[in-house]
Amino acid sequence: MSQPHPPDPSGVVPACPRHPGRESRIRCQRCARPVCPECQRPAAVGVHCLDCVAEAERARPRTRSVFGAVVRPGRPLVTYSLVGVSVAVYVLQLVAPGVTRMGAFMPALGYYEPWRFLTAAFLHAPGQPMHILFNMFCLWQLGQILEPAVGRARFLAAYLLCALGGSVGFMWISAAAADPSSTWFVSTVGASGAVFGLFGMVLLMIRQLGGSARSLTILLLLNAALPVLVPGIAWQAHLGGFLAGALIAGGLIATRTRRSPLAGWLVLAAAAVLLGGIAVAKYLLVLSEAMAAG
Repeated sequence: MSQPHPPDPSGVVPACPRHPGRESRIRCQRCARPVCPECQRPAAVGVHCLDCVAEAERARPRTRSVFGAVVRPGRPLVTYSLVGVSVAVYVLQLVAPGVTRMGAFMPALGYYEPWRFLTAAFLHAPGQPMHILFNMFCLWQLGQILEPAVGRARFLAAYLLCALGGSVGFMWISAAAADPSSTWFVSTVGASGAVFGLFGMVLLMIRQLGGSARSLTILLLLNAALPVLVPGIAWQAHLGGFLAGALIAGGLIATRTRRSPLAGWLVLAAAAVLLGGIAVAKYLLVLSEAMAAG
């Protein structure tokens, strides 16, 4: 319990450093500075000021996951945020149909409007509520596993890269651009590519760590069977996203012995360069075919 300090012989009234106008005769047990009730934090003995509490927090050793992420208590905020943004965009699509047209990915437009490689992952088919419900359910399930394992920032980067991989896969497997009826001129939307990428990451990581992924494998197979049962689903994006996620997971597994955040970021940077190079190569191939045709 903190005891008030006796009056200062000089007659100067002690005041809180953060709130100079507030008289305080209670002092921090660590630095002995006056601390007002608002800035007091209970300690094992007496109270500590906010500055000492922050200093102790910085000095505390941080527990890291096997993939180098700082272990944080609480909910997976990035996962919940991605779900919230996707739902908000879906509502916006219903209110303003032009949003879908502006953000959907089409291989023929990706060269001129490259943001479509990512924006399509936050759009869903307005007339098919099961589309977004199924994707968000899978994102919610997988994010609770991956986000604590790799960290919030790297999880967000991995999700976006898996979305990019889905768009690149859809573009690369598209038919020849010279055919007006090919998928080169077809728009696609949905987080399925990113979700399949998360599946690829989780399955490889769990397998590497010796865990059981039977339930996730069943969920993945159900997702993989949808293009066969439901027409119009872009299986190319599913495959591209899955391969991108597997690539990222392989890199994180290979560097996990270092438990260094920098190693994980290097893996993500390499994946981004590779996916970007594949997209550029496809556009160069299409351009060469167009020039050869005349």
